[in-house]
Amino acid sequence: MIYTQLTNPKSIVVVGASDNILKPGGSVLHNIINGTFNQDLYVVNPKGGTIQGVKAYKHMEDIPQTDLAIISIPASQCIETVEYLANYKGIKAFIVFSAGFSEESEEGAEMERKLVEVVTKANAIMIGPNCSGFFNTEHQSIFTRPIPHLDPNGADIISSSGGTITYIIESAMRIGLRFNSAWSIGNAAQVGTEDILEYMDKEFDSQTSSKIKLLYLEKISDPDRFLYHSASLIRKGCKIAAIKSGSSTSGSRAASSHTGAIASSDLAVEALFRKAGIIRCFSREELANVGAVLSLKEIKGKSLAIITQAGGPAVILTDALSKGNIDVPEMDKDLAAELKKHLLPGAAVSNPIDIIGTGTGEHMGLCIDFCEKHFDKINGIAVIYGNPGVSNVAEAYEILDRKIKTCKLPIYPILPSVIAAIEEMDAFVKRGHVNFTDEYALANALSKVVSWTPPSVGKMEDTSVDIPRIRSIIDNAPNGYASSDIVKQLFTAAGIPQVQELVTTSKQEAIDFANTIGYPIVAKCVGPIHKSDVGGVVLNIRSDDHLSLEFDRLMKIPETTEVMLQPMLSGQELFVGAKYEPKFGHIILCGLGGIFVEILKDVASGLAPLSYHEASSMIRSLRAYKIIAGTRGQKGLNEELFTEIIVRLSIMLRYATEIKEMDINPLLANDKNVIAVDARIRIEK
Repeated sequence: MIYTQLTNPKSIVVVGASDNILKPGGSVLHNIINGTFNQDLYVVNPKGGTIQGVKAYKHMEDIPQTDLAIISIPASQCIETVEYLANYKGIKAFIVFSAGFSEESEEGAEMERKLVEVVTKANAIMIGPNCSGFFNTEHQSIFTRPIPHLDPNGADIISSSGGTITYIIESAMRIGLRFNSAWSIGNAAQVGTEDILEYMDKEFDSQTSSKIKLLYLEKISDPDRFLYHSASLIRKGCKIAAIKSGSSTSGSRAASSHTGAIASSDLAVEALFRKAGIIRCFSREELANVGAVLSLKEIKGKSLAIITQAGGPAVILTDALSKGNIDVPEMDKDLAAELKKHLLPGAAVSNPIDIIGTGTGEHMGLCIDFCEKHFDKINGIAVIYGNPGVSNVAEAYEILDRKIKTCKLPIYPILPSVIAAIEEMDAFVKRGHVNFTDEYALANALSKVVSWTPPSVGKMEDTSVDIPRIRSIIDNAPNGYASSDIVKQLFTAAGIPQVQELVTTSKQEAIDFANTIGYPIVAKCVGPIHKSDVGGVVLNIRSDDHLSLEFDRLMKIPETTEVMLQPMLSGQELFVGAKYEPKFGHIILCGLGGIFVEILKDVASGLAPLSYHEASSMIRSLRAYKIIAGTRGQKGLNEELFTEIIVRLSIMLRYATEIKEMDINPLLANDKNVIAVDARIRIEK
């Protein structure tokens, strides 16, 4: 598709224009007239005359050849109108505000399909229907307000919802974030998020293109295409932050495995964003604040100095940064003593650096310079400066303006006096700066940015997984839950460490095995899906007599076909699972086993195949990661082997899409080994 007539039209026609700026056709005309567009503008209205000072044509037939048409008429009239404009007026770009299409009824959906056919046949492009429009620095063809400050270096935003894009922009304007373009795609009948990302990817220019992309998504129609172009943009130097709404309902679907019960479309989105390198947000304010952080100098580490005029906000910020794994390091005593000489009595300088309420802009500027030159433990500076009524705020903000422009480190301004210093704050933002107003919001946004991981799309680790053997096993396996023998064969082909085991119907064979490997052992029934629920797991068997007794009992449990025996091992229980999600592929989950996965659901997700870096970032994102790393004098687990097992399984699953669900619960781990003890695999061809 050709986007030129949409993004840089030489002429625009508004069909359905109005003098009433409370109507979409009137509001969009108002925005265009009062915006940056200075070329040919036409309007069509059956009444003729002039509308908002622009000559109105009564009939479409009378307008000249035009690049872009904005359609704000009843849905029932759209097909005929668009068809005429495309075929007889040379229009190649349409923005359709009109509602009443697929979002309303099946009849509307049929009209929408016909509308797309008309546009596509004419080799034209269409945004909408049921959208609020488009704007960039060239023209503001959107009916919502306010129009933000436009800047070629500002953010590009794409939204499935017209109302939401407006509210996100308002949140962003409040903190000073600027915009290069906004795409409200509505029903996305022809042009969706994936198409726009592809356009941005193909047209990207490292010197002139915006490098911040903000997304509000209600659906991801083509995850592979979305993944490819978003990752490509990020590799070219962009940063993408996104909200994906409406992704929690499928989590309640019944499933027979832990993974099946836990894995939802929300975790699929989490995995997709992780693989693409997208920063995930959950609210409009959070998205705006992340965008604001991305608009500043890039921080090259995870340590911050805090310069403040008030102690409380600095403590709140320090606590919030700590939760986000960002350090506020203590300043060396000799260094602190030197800084203190230049500040007012009562100032605290260990970090946070509190210049106290009567501290001036000069004191703030001096601290910024001192930290940049001498405090080598830090990678950025947060400045909290409000108006307690005893300082010249305007002067302080002028100094802060200069320091942000000259300091090599990123400076994050928190100017909290939204009433007492509103004029000074507005003046500061108009100089091109952002202002976070709330220290916790900054900490949350900054922690998301510094924990960002790069894309891992298309990367298949060079690991010795026997793909031909895996395919042979799958091709010859029946549908349903795989037998323990098939599971063992698959894990052997994938290189997954497994516990020694015997599956048998012979009591004597079981006793002989136990004596070979040595007591204590574990016995489990084979057949029932949830062994523990039917009393089908016996731990710590220490003698032939005990084994004989339990063997007979296990074989009598309904649906039991065999008994599995394994050595009694000790270690921390870990969990790895996978579920095949249509369009996305295999979602792989990992976490601690037992209560952590069953009740707390402390799991991380990724999309197969996984790189070592991606698998490692999954493990380290767990709330219980400190247990894996080792805490309170206890040795850590073999994290490297745990990572390798996740990667190997992801490669196996990449070539075995017939595996719809898989659990390994538990993997038993200590500082030396990680061994698969029990697994369940469901095959569906």
